[in-house]
Amino acid sequence: MRLLITRPIEDAAPLAEVLAERGHETIIEALMTINDVTAPDLDTDTNGVQAVLITSANGIRAFARANAERTIPVCAVGDASARAARELGFTQVHSAGGDVETLAAMVEKDFNGAAGPLLHVAGTHIAGDLAGRMTQAGFEMRRVVLYEAYASETLGPKTAAALQSGALDGVLLFSPRTAELFCRLVTDAGLGENCRQVTAWGLSAAVAEKASALSWADIKVAATPDSQAL
Repeated sequence: MRLLITRPIEDAAPLAEVLAERGHETIIEALMTINDVTAPDLDTDTNGVQAVLITSANGIRAFARANAERTIPVCAVGDASARAARELGFTQVHSAGGDVETLAAMVEKDFNGAAGPLLHVAGTHIAGDLAGRMTQAGFEMRRVVLYEAYASETLGPKTAAALQSGALDGVLLFSPRTAELFCRLVTDAGLGENCRQVTAWGLSAAVAEKASALSWADIKVAATPDSQAL
């Protein structure tokens, strides 16, 4: 199949390699560009924290660029973000293997609210209420914004051409925000009808819900919210 990957390039490239090994051709259309945000009080934010919580690989990459600490425990939302943390040299990495809810459940089980605050490394756009869940469970939460995801304003020419020619079999969508953006860009380009022959592959039901703004040949949802399942 010929598949469109909509992730930022750092995540899309290794996924393209995996899909190529399985016989699929890919196009990378990075709908989001990730840029670091300076956090002037990061040393204060990390003082005394018992663990860093990350809800995307972008978070741990930004944290690693801003802070040399590698021994602090890292609690990752899924296996991909956990793998990114290990590759960056973090020595204590825990993977929730799912979404924000499974991350919160893992932290509640494995950590003690009396042992110190938790630090959520986030982007400027936050999905879910991780802070609320952890506060209810008796943890002190800190949040530091270390990156911003800039949305594309138009579809790339290669993607548009693949849709126009009917050469695209599927689109991989990893977040509700990305799915919503893709639908808008396709509609703006006048290519909405071309998706009727294309399958949308969503990471979660929330992603599929946003993708349903377009008419597809089919919308499929991963059994678990991780790239391996997708």
